[in-house]
Amino acid sequence: MVHKPFEYIPPKPPMWFNLFWPALLGLVVGFLTATGQKELMLWYAISGSIIFGLLALICIKTTKSRLLSSVFCATLMFFGGLFYFGLAYAIILGILGWILGKISLWLSSGHYRLGQPPYSTASEVLWFYTFRFICGLIFLFLITPILLVFPLSFNTEPYFSFTQGMLAFDPEAYSLRWYKDILYNGMVNPEAITGWWSDLWVNSQWIRSIRNSFIIGIFATLLATSIGTLAAIGLSRSEMPYRRPIMALLISPMVVPLVIIASGLFFFFSDIGIAKTYIGVIVAHAVLGTPYVIITVTATLVGFDKSLTRAAGSLGAGPFKTFFKVQMPLILPGVVSGALFAFITSFDEVVVVLQLADVRQRTIPRQMFSGIREQISPTILAVATLLVIISIILLTVVELLRRRSERLRGITN
Repeated sequence: MVHKPFEYIPPKPPMWFNLFWPALLGLVVGFLTATGQKELMLWYAISGSIIFGLLALICIKTTKSRLLSSVFCATLMFFGGLFYFGLAYAIILGILGWILGKISLWLSSGHYRLGQPPYSTASEVLWFYTFRFICGLIFLFLITPILLVFPLSFNTEPYFSFTQGMLAFDPEAYSLRWYKDILYNGMVNPEAITGWWSDLWVNSQWIRSIRNSFIIGIFATLLATSIGTLAAIGLSRSEMPYRRPIMALLISPMVVPLVIIASGLFFFFSDIGIAKTYIGVIVAHAVLGTPYVIITVTATLVGFDKSLTRAAGSLGAGPFKTFFKVQMPLILPGVVSGALFAFITSFDEVVVVLQLADVRQRTIPRQMFSGIREQISPTILAVATLLVIISIILLTVVELLRRRSERLRGITN
């Protein structure tokens, strides 16, 4: 291997160090494999530690390629898991084997120190990776429930748990039954050919909820975006009096508990006659979404060159023309990002809908809440999967707009 001049070559650690961490990983994997059976915990933990340690030793002594060692460990552990535990666990062991093969050579070569200064002590290096491991566990803890919803939504049986057929990857244990139920639930005659679309649009409970969510979300987003953008532009002016108190008041819906906001809006809307109406729910969701627009647009206006508006005014452009021709194109990514956040807030909100809406304004979260309390059905999992996909798409768009906004403002990573 050819090294560049003055390239840092980390020292190779002793063999006990190379085997300790794979053995520790095997200890944890073996302990979890016992699945709470006390009489097997110790035996599985010791066996896992020995197996992982031996595989790491073989990789270090015999292979020089990370790819080869990963393939070796993954293949061996996959077929071993397939023989003793079944296909589902064999796949997990195969993934762990692939990671084990890479870790073994990564540790033995000393490359784990390349991300640290050469003068770092052992405790500093240990804390460097411990901190990242803790962050990974937190991320795994947060993302695991979402990942589990995906396969459960394809369950053939009406259960909220994995069946034996699903764990064995039996094709008959998976179906689109609950995704079809999104369409058919509540229909008078799902098998009819004529009048099927009108029956679906009017009577299907989930379709009605989806329609309500999009109608309420779109109009609430338009209202929140208009109010939030104008408020952010006004608050960005240095001559604006009482900016901080006004800003605190406008973003207070993010801080005040939703139950309190919903209760206050219910009594107020009841007095003016818009409770239990589409207008009431739209206005309430606009109140909740406006703070996100204000914060996003305000952050975009931080990098806005105000001399552009003065130049436009000196050339004869009025306030409206300056706003739409000069200011709006530059802050548009921030406005769209705020609008997407407002839409997501409206689309996922349930507390306000519980108090302000009736059956006619029932949204998707309200329908899911009713489904959990009144009729336990995995259709909720199918709807949750679709909502997660929609949220991922919207957040991806927000991130792309954020990067575009930074490029327009001359900020580079």
